[in-house]
Amino acid sequence: MNIGFLESTGLAPLPAFLTSLALGLLIGLERERNPESKAGLRTFALVALLGTLCALIAGKTGSAWILAAGLILVGLMMIAAYTRASGEAADPGTTSVAAVCVCYSLGALIWLGYPRLAVMLGVITTMLLYFKPELRGLSRSLTRQDLLSILQFAALSFVILPVLPDQNYGPYNALNPYQIWLMVVLISGISLAGYIALRITGGRHGVLLLGLMGGMVSSTATSMVYARHARDPGMLQLAAVVILTANLVVPARLAVLAGIVSPAILPLLLPALAGALVCGAAGTLYWWRKLSRQTVLELPEIRNPTEIRTALGFGLLFGLVLFFSAWLSDAAGSRGLYAVALVSGLTDVDAITLSTLRLYDLGKLQPLEAVSAVVLALVSNIAFKLGLVLTVGGAALARRCAPPMLAAAAGAGVVIAFLPG
Repeated sequence: MNIGFLESTGLAPLPAFLTSLALGLLIGLERERNPESKAGLRTFALVALLGTLCALIAGKTGSAWILAAGLILVGLMMIAAYTRASGEAADPGTTSVAAVCVCYSLGALIWLGYPRLAVMLGVITTMLLYFKPELRGLSRSLTRQDLLSILQFAALSFVILPVLPDQNYGPYNALNPYQIWLMVVLISGISLAGYIALRITGGRHGVLLLGLMGGMVSSTATSMVYARHARDPGMLQLAAVVILTANLVVPARLAVLAGIVSPAILPLLLPALAGALVCGAAGTLYWWRKLSRQTVLELPEIRNPTEIRTALGFGLLFGLVLFFSAWLSDAAGSRGLYAVALVSGLTDVDAITLSTLRLYDLGKLQPLEAVSAVVLALVSNIAFKLGLVLTVGGAALARRCAPPMLAAAAGAGVVIAFLPG
């Protein structure tokens, strides 16, 4: 649109009003489909235009009360409409009242110089209105434990994290409370996503999906639960596929962590993780194709991944691994770091991975040393879970799980051997 022409004709505000009109029509289109809504296409379009108009007048006159008075008027208008029709419909109309107020505010926001933000918020508003059945179904499918997990994650992220000092402490300047807790939030967030998805999908969407979701929460817990199931009649093949799929998530999870925490090392680390993923997936696919359809899929019993005690435990473990990695790396060189990777990888591959990436970012590790430590932790973790499968699930399950899991370990190790030293 020719801005010079608009200014010369006194229509410079026209683009803002057209944007407001489009947003109002978008939100109104969704509300028009709701037979109980007292506001539709025309109402929402007019309300958005009113928001822009009031913002214009308020700016020209210097009277901010005009903008506030418009919002109050729109809200009272919608409340009056639903009050008058309260006996005709069960819907109290609170959503539509809120939507109209948001629409008015978006119109004002456009005039105040934030058109892109207003458009984004308008689209999000329309999505929230449209996906009402899905959102209601989601909220009903969550248990009290699930909601508690979400609240605890919010506490970890928005209550504890902001008050921690972002400063390095310790003899090697490796301990940063803010950075340590940020890793706790990252791990808890990934685990929470898998935890909720696992609760929502349950066991009705297939063996592979169950293994993937279980692996996001805890591949060790998933391996333990299904190793026990392997001793039940008819569950051996299914248990093997779930365990193998859950363990495929580990290298993918480490790649995501590296991409978020230390993107610079990803080009060196990614080939090793991809080698583990591809080699392990080949064996998993073989057993999955041989698996007959099973109707019963039990969910692994997994504790709340965002529980404060769990988060504190991971934070303490991460801090200890970080300190000992820095200390042994300084005292014994790469051998000390590799020893820590082998030992800590037995129980938690995330902690040693994040601590290694932290030391790499601090310049205390060479790229090859950091990649080798992560791969050693991955191999150690695979060996631990393979021993778990043999001990809990028996030799028959171990014979099915061993080739793909050992292939994953070998795939990562072979790639390391060819990295430039």
